[in-house]
Amino acid sequence: MTQETKNQILKFRDDRDWKQFHNPKDLAISISLEAAELLEIFQWSAQDVNCEKKMDKIREELADVAIYCVLMADACGLDLDEIVQEKIKRNNEKYPLEKSKGKSNKYTEL
Repeated sequence: MTQETKNQILKFRDDRDWKQFHNPKDLAISISLEAAELLEIFQWSAQDVNCEKKMDKIREELADVAIYCVLMADACGLDLDEIVQEKIKRNNEKYPLEKSKGKSNKYTEL
C-alpha cells in the first residue's frame, strides 16, 4: 500500500473527526468484525473455493480489513511497512525454504 493511500485513509478519518473514537481495542474489534465479514462470503460454500463470482464482495471486505489495519497502526504508532518486513524476516527463519517448500506443516512440525 502506498503512503498516498495511507494518507487518504487518515485524511478521511480526520476530516470527520473520528480519531477520537479510534482506540486500539475498538480498532482490533473492527478488524476482527471485517475479517469475519470476509469469511462469511465463503460460509456454507462446501467445496466451492472458486472466487470469481464473489470477487466484488471479497474486494470490499478486504479493503475494509486493510483500512482498519492502517488505522490500528496509526493509533499504536506503528509503521506498517516496518512491522510487515520484520514479520517476513521471522517467517523466513521459522519456515526455511529447504524444509517448508510445498508443505503446509506448522514450523514446529518441519
